[in-house]
Amino acid sequence: MAHIIPQQPDNIKLKCLIVDDEENAIDGIVDFLKEIGSFEIVDTCLSALEAMEVLKNKEIDLMFLDINMPRLSGLELLETLQNPPMTILTTAYSEFALEGFRLNVVDYLLKPYTFKRFLQATQKALDLYKSRLLVEKNELDKTIDMYIRQGDSFHRINWNDILYVQAMQNYIKLYLKEKTFVIHQTMVSLEEILPKDQFYRVHNSYLVNISRIESISGGRLYINDHEIPISKHRREAFLDSIVYKNLISK
Repeated sequence: MAHIIPQQPDNIKLKCLIVDDEENAIDGIVDFLKEIGSFEIVDTCLSALEAMEVLKNKEIDLMFLDINMPRLSGLELLETLQNPPMTILTTAYSEFALEGFRLNVVDYLLKPYTFKRFLQATQKALDLYKSRLLVEKNELDKTIDMYIRQGDSFHRINWNDILYVQAMQNYIKLYLKEKTFVIHQTMVSLEEILPKDQFYRVHNSYLVNISRIESISGGRLYINDHEIPISKHRREAFLDSIVYKNLISK
């Protein structure tokens, strides 16, 4: 399976908060993080209420958050935070998965999870964090490269080679002119990487490279003979704010 990683600086340490009402669960996460590296454990909490105080007073990049806790659940905690840190949910209950992803969590770990599954989740968080650093430092421009990881090898692409992106549950499909890649990453995290003035979310399931649009007809647009739907509630804003500004000027 492929995975996309922007060109990025090394030696980054994410500041982590672990929240779980079971000490054994906290100890397990601590052990895994120490084995992986790239993470600094700032604090651990046995309740969501305690975590709220930590988040007010300490800088946290990534939070490992149990859902089922007394008085205030993990999901309720997330809903109260205006600017929550990146969050990986940990729970023994699968029925909360959809609600978790609605809150834009990085990943959802179902207990008991393996080290391999934990590693996948933390890698997604690292990739997203490093991508955001590039955006904040204004290093994301037309020359930036991204890397498609396939097993132990990497394939370099330029973002402008991307025609469009299609979301498929927890995966996305990246379309280039002659190749496609299936990537274990969310559309939200990819939008953080790509230039916002060049890529537009025309549909919940589609992100398009504006410069690659060949034609628009009604509620559809066409890129390299591919037909892509435009959501009714996005169409007017898309045409007014993006397409006309970019296409009429050419």
